[in-house]
Amino acid sequence: MAHIDVTELGYSLPDGRALFHSLNFKLGQGERAALVGPNGVGKSTLVSIVAGELSPHEGSIHRSGSLGVMPQFIGKATPGLTIRDLLVATASPAVKVAASALSSAERAMVARNDEESQMSYAQALADWSDLGGFDVETSWDLVTKSTLGVKFAEAQSYPVEMLSGGEQKRLVLEALFTGPHSLLILDEPDNYLDVAGKEWLEARLTDSARTVLFISHDRQLVANSATKIITLEPTGAGAVSWTHGGSLDSYEDARVRRNDRLDEMRKRWDEERTRLRTLVNTLREKAKYNDGMSARYQAAVTRLNRFEQAGPPVQVPRPQRLTMRLQGGRTGKRALCCDQLSVPDRFRPFDAELFHGDRVAVIGPNGTGKTHFLALLATESNRDSELQRTSSRRSITYTGGVQFGARVRTGYFSQTQVRPDLAYKTLLEVLHQGDNQRDGRGREDASRALARYGLARAAEQRYDELSGGQQARFQILLLELSGATMLLLDEPTDNLDFESAEALEVALSEFQGTVLAVTHDRWFSKSFDRYLIFGSDGSVVESEHPIWR
Repeated sequence: MAHIDVTELGYSLPDGRALFHSLNFKLGQGERAALVGPNGVGKSTLVSIVAGELSPHEGSIHRSGSLGVMPQFIGKATPGLTIRDLLVATASPAVKVAASALSSAERAMVARNDEESQMSYAQALADWSDLGGFDVETSWDLVTKSTLGVKFAEAQSYPVEMLSGGEQKRLVLEALFTGPHSLLILDEPDNYLDVAGKEWLEARLTDSARTVLFISHDRQLVANSATKIITLEPTGAGAVSWTHGGSLDSYEDARVRRNDRLDEMRKRWDEERTRLRTLVNTLREKAKYNDGMSARYQAAVTRLNRFEQAGPPVQVPRPQRLTMRLQGGRTGKRALCCDQLSVPDRFRPFDAELFHGDRVAVIGPNGTGKTHFLALLATESNRDSELQRTSSRRSITYTGGVQFGARVRTGYFSQTQVRPDLAYKTLLEVLHQGDNQRDGRGREDASRALARYGLARAAEQRYDELSGGQQARFQILLLELSGATMLLLDEPTDNLDFESAEALEVALSEFQGTVLAVTHDRWFSKSFDRYLIFGSDGSVVESEHPIWR
């Protein structure tokens, strides 16, 4: 049996502001709850608290069952981390301790190879065996063979950084779903997964008897696999939570009904406070001339104080108002022409034409060269720009031709969001300084732009300190300010919350230019006109409909 019971939970930021307060929700055996909410509202902090990695400042958490955790940035490997290290991190605490002791003893024996180190290694090996470590390695063998196609004995020493983000996620998820844990906490498990991987994850979630709390921005995955939806919504005093016990299809209607109820409760509370204050004022005046009214006056004062100390009902959440203004501009009729374009070992030669105003999605499994294709276009269109010289893009070897139309100016959104040119700078500094693609802006103008993207409170934060979703929104803002007429977007919705993704869809529909976007987001892909399908066999074909397999 596994469960989570969160009661009146609160957590404050270092500056004293409440990140969230009075959170209440429960997960019973076998329930799958999606945790959703705006970027930066505190979802990752909350799951870290539920997992026991952080301590709450208020309230309590009770949970049962063996716990398995996948952090958000599992795909950003620490240098030197091996596949064995990655799998050990998914194991029980006792196995983790025994594995660490075994690794330390093995290193000592290799370094010294004396009797003491040999005896220590023999003891660590015995402890590993007593804990069932070799049985665990047998299960890991199944994991590596199913995800990487090689045995654990061969794969265990591979550096994690040689795997793609999707392979790392798939490896850890496979280990967790085949492991002993009855309670799983997964922070954005679908990021970096292609559609086949997301469908595999949906099947794992729906077929599992485990209790699962997961964060996801993939609307299709939430719709297909969650049995309840827990929402963190911002208010002026920190985020609050509410739980929808149905599917995503009925979520928005439930949210509107809840907000209407909260609004009505607040109106009644305000009316009652006004009535009590009026009564107190009336009795105060009467008590000045009639001693017999003093007791009634004091009783009314006490009642008003108790009423106000109890506080108003839950505040209606502040709506997240995002206004993305991707304007674009006129270009030549033919915006892009690819002539027998190929990247060796990625995709075979293909032809493609994009015309001004086209909305083209690039889809296909991981490893088929989609990101290489977009990065190639971004590199060729900005070869001599300051952004190209300061970015992390590497030169990509290709054959064939790429030709951009007249007045085409590309804007590139990077999947990894790694931007060395923005590191260590606050958002206001970036906007104030400008670059060769956009003019610098004064503080007031820059602040207004940040407010439109829900980043006003992060204005003094450095880019590398932002959440993944905030970084994504800021990159889109930079695209807006750059005056790009062709957008090259690599997985733009990966870290965006529901509202931000919908705001981006609206902005793209109004964009007066050409859009080429790599995506595994099935919901987002519905808004495109046609599709370039990158196949596992190296083929690239055009389709009027998305083809995921």
